[in-house]
Amino acid sequence: MFADQVKIYIRSGKGGDGHVGFRRELFVPAGGPNGGDGGKGGDVIFVVDEGLNTLSDFRHMKKYCAPNGEDGGKNRCHGADGEDLIIKVPEGTVIRDAESGRVIADMSHGNKRVTVLKGGRGGKGNQHYATATMQAPKYAQPGQRAMELVVTLELKVIADVGLVGFPNVGKSTFLSRVTNARPKIANYHFTTLNPNLGVVDLPDGRGFVIADIPGIIEGASEGVGLGFEFLRHIERTKVMIHIVDAASVEGRDPIDDIYKINAELEAYNPEIAKRPQVIAANKIDTLYEGENDDAITLLREEFEPKGIKVFPISAVSGKGVRELLFYVREMLDQIGDEPVVFEPEYVPVNTDVEEPYTVSVEDGVYVVEGPRIEKMLGYTNLESEKGFDFFQKFLKENGILDELEKAGIQEGDTVRMYGLEFDYYK
Repeated sequence: MFADQVKIYIRSGKGGDGHVGFRRELFVPAGGPNGGDGGKGGDVIFVVDEGLNTLSDFRHMKKYCAPNGEDGGKNRCHGADGEDLIIKVPEGTVIRDAESGRVIADMSHGNKRVTVLKGGRGGKGNQHYATATMQAPKYAQPGQRAMELVVTLELKVIADVGLVGFPNVGKSTFLSRVTNARPKIANYHFTTLNPNLGVVDLPDGRGFVIADIPGIIEGASEGVGLGFEFLRHIERTKVMIHIVDAASVEGRDPIDDIYKINAELEAYNPEIAKRPQVIAANKIDTLYEGENDDAITLLREEFEPKGIKVFPISAVSGKGVRELLFYVREMLDQIGDEPVVFEPEYVPVNTDVEEPYTVSVEDGVYVVEGPRIEKMLGYTNLESEKGFDFFQKFLKENGILDELEKAGIQEGDTVRMYGLEFDYYK
């Protein structure tokens, strides 16, 4: 089954925790701290795989997690880093944040490898926290938390030209005529159920890629027929060939069809509706000479004053196709080679900058230590009312009160934070 849109959960690796350890050797009474640092967590990296052309591999596996970094060890041993997680996607895949819809990365036009989530950094061992006043720190830095995200992967095929039109107007026949593509062709609606790509080879070597999109019908914006399910594949195209049934084989009015299709394109994405178009008036081989002239004349009178060129063609016999292709090549030359790329709108960032602290009990006194505590006491004036309120809020929001309660503190017990001592009361 062709799959061009999936939603998956991704998570980077957590950083390994720093180790609390002390050097203990015979005849070395004060060896000092020697806890090692934790390893870095693995990144989540998306890579373009040229051998893939759908997202079907993601239909059965929805969760992708990179390995965590290992904790640090004693004797200053550094924990091993977690391996990066490589996720392979086809070229043209757009990665979006599933909640906001913002673009994270567009895997196209040379953008072959993107790190979407960075692994958590490893925590520092207690060897890093030894100071003149704290020569035996009993705390180490925890590893940085992992990042997690639900993303939507959308495959938007990379093509210069898109074929649009109602079902059964000859788009697939046209594609098979001008390229080596061999789409399924039959005389009923929605023969094309998947986008098809083909490469047009012109004599001068300046070919281009065409995408045949399943037929749009009136009411597609409201979910009628195939709806807008495949229109994402013309979002990269620079020019659209609007194919109509000039012979009105099914009794349709080609002029009315063009307006209806353009209205549906406008409803899907106004930017796409503004892109240059050329009209291929197909099936002229089924018209008598007089009918041919009348049908093409009406189309030209209606659209060429608006700057939309009309080419009478027969996708079956090939009549008029060569002139159309060279005209499209000229349109592409005027537009230029600048690719249609979806610029990033969102960069996931790990905001976890947790500093370590520990809660221990020494001779009945609850001791709270750590760099975060030192920093807080350094800039907080506990003599003022505002400063004391901030101090209480700090203890609550940083989980210190919860840690004291886990350690078994009771009302009236003493808490010591470096040079500060106070009695605990709820």
